[in-house]
Amino acid sequence: MGTFVIKMPDVGEGVAEAELVEWSVKPGDLIREDDIVAAVMTDKATVEIPAPVSGTVIWLAGEIGDQIAVGAELMHMDVEGEGNRPGAAAVRLREAAGVAEEPQPASGPASPQTPAAPQKDPPKSALTPHNGDRPRAVAPSRDAYGRPIASPAVRKRARDAGIDLRRVTGSGPAGRITHADLDDYTASPEPEGAASEYMRETSMEDIKVTGLRRKIAERMDAANRHIPHITIVEEVDVTALEDLRQRLNGEHAERRGKLTVLPFIMRAIVRAVSEQPALNAHFLDEDNIIRRFGAVHIGIATQTPNGLMVPVVRHAEAMGLWEAAAEIGRLAEASRSGSATREELSGSTISISSLGPLGALATTPIINRPEVAIVGINKIATRPLWLDGEFKPRQVMNISCSFDHRVIDGWDAAVFVQKLKALLEAPAVMFVEG
Repeated sequence: MGTFVIKMPDVGEGVAEAELVEWSVKPGDLIREDDIVAAVMTDKATVEIPAPVSGTVIWLAGEIGDQIAVGAELMHMDVEGEGNRPGAAAVRLREAAGVAEEPQPASGPASPQTPAAPQKDPPKSALTPHNGDRPRAVAPSRDAYGRPIASPAVRKRARDAGIDLRRVTGSGPAGRITHADLDDYTASPEPEGAASEYMRETSMEDIKVTGLRRKIAERMDAANRHIPHITIVEEVDVTALEDLRQRLNGEHAERRGKLTVLPFIMRAIVRAVSEQPALNAHFLDEDNIIRRFGAVHIGIATQTPNGLMVPVVRHAEAMGLWEAAAEIGRLAEASRSGSATREELSGSTISISSLGPLGALATTPIINRPEVAIVGINKIATRPLWLDGEFKPRQVMNISCSFDHRVIDGWDAAVFVQKLKALLEAPAVMFVEG
């Protein structure tokens, strides 16, 4: 028998370490070649690691949430033959694995080194009879601060149990509340109508932030620390756009699929950044470089069971409405199923954030660093607008656009927002070249 060491593979260009998000095996498991043993996460993509050989697991490198460096030892296995580590190390590793495993309960008598702690009865008042007969309970009196009279130990016990001492009847001298009174209070329900029907909740749960949620937190923190945001909110009359969308869906939905508002937003962004290329850019602040792009790669913020992901529609400038709609649907499904690749989750030059029908009147979207702009889409609602001397019901949607104020001035941001507004209010213009 020999020992085979599986090391953390190179999971992407420029990636020095990855977060361990899942173990599929445990020490003692017999696994076969190509079985998945672990999953790790880089900036956005989750990568499954297969076993290159068959064998028995004898050691695992860390716990869920640990950062593992590329090239570091991830797992050890007992295998037939020499393995890829000298055979003498296998014995030491098996011994180490035995120590690392949780100790099994002994079948014999308990160890004399760990005697069971004696059970202590709760302290009782010195005046409480020990024959089972207790004095008649009296209403608790109050101390100088208006609190029911009780010892510090009784107060702590009541506080830990979420008991309001004002509701407990004391049987000690001068109405002092004792431990026995607490026992009686917890053992018998209160009379009907004596207390609120609502119960105090004292539970607490600590949840370790790992995986995608950890990456989201890190990226949001970095964006907030590095980027001074400026957000502009504008009202857009999308009645004409909705009429066009409904008409196209009525004529082509069965053959080409349904259109949402997102493909129209993408087309408006493509037209707007063609006139303001500074908005379709990255600010590499560590190098003091603004990198502008000819291609428009639009990130679409997508909610998944594991958290927010941003798949990227590449070369939106070369797509028609239905082509863009199909790509949005494909990327959303890949993100939700966990099959999106690293390439599909990176490289955006500008992003869209939309909460769909759950959206509010306005939002303050956070820029997807190192991008310099993000377009937030809010819900569409019917509102009265003053047109031609009277109020008319119109389909209205607010857009909330955030910009990196280090490189985008307020004037340029406002021009961009007004361009989007003009295109969305007159959608036919989006498809007129020149």
